[in-house]
Amino acid sequence: MAAQDVPPACLQVREHRDEDYTPGGLYAPGVRDSAPGHALDISNIPEPVPRAEPTSTYGNRSPYTVLGKHYQVLDRADGYVERGLASWYGQKFHGRHTSSREIYDMCSFSAAHKTLPLPSYVRVTNLDNGRSAIVRVNDRGPFHPGRIIDLSYAAAVKLGVDRTGTARVEVQAITGGGATRTAFAPEAASRAPFAATAGGLGPQIVQVGAYRDEGNARRIAERLQAAGIRGIQVEPVRLRDGKVWRVRIAPVSAPALETVLGSIRALGLPSPRVFSE
Repeated sequence: MAAQDVPPACLQVREHRDEDYTPGGLYAPGVRDSAPGHALDISNIPEPVPRAEPTSTYGNRSPYTVLGKHYQVLDRADGYVERGLASWYGQKFHGRHTSSREIYDMCSFSAAHKTLPLPSYVRVTNLDNGRSAIVRVNDRGPFHPGRIIDLSYAAAVKLGVDRTGTARVEVQAITGGGATRTAFAPEAASRAPFAATAGGLGPQIVQVGAYRDEGNARRIAERLQAAGIRGIQVEPVRLRDGKVWRVRIAPVSAPALETVLGSIRALGLPSPRVFSE
């Protein structure tokens, strides 16, 4: 048995039953998740050290579908930064296989993400208290509206998310031996994306993201174009601390707005910003 297949020893593993999996691959959706029955001391749990790893054989199929929604896995994690809601998963999944076929250990610093390649390393910062941790992404999820990352229980404890259940975070990819090329993606809010009626609005601008890495911006634009979206613009914008490339779609008529937003969601991209011209 390979090292990654050894069930974690920090807590007892629940009995596994194949019938707990739904046809879509979700594990025991009717069973509530929980924290361990005792306090977890994370002081001696090391954060993972980012390093170059081969892409996992499992968990990187693209596109993939969960609960009727389609997701496109990113080719690379370079330049990825996103803000939104984090949640955590714990004892229910402890000792189960992750999407990459590793064993989930709630007592290690790991995470699940919908579109980052597996494995990836990211720094997660709790925007409400400033705490941060490096985690290794080796699983898919969370498949709840508005949430961008599911933390292991240990990571949630370090960030203070275990008490609140969810928290506003920034997720920043770490690549190239620990060096991160920063890019900015729009914040994925817990509210539903902007909804418009055909009669009440003029032409709209849809901003998909603003990125420090021009290559990242153009890759996003190519994905939008391949999805049949027209009017894509990649524009450089100079800021006080450098330059970003905005990816926008404009003009978008009010009747076409929901179709465009639906196409963006189908690509697994964060919720865009919508505003009037």
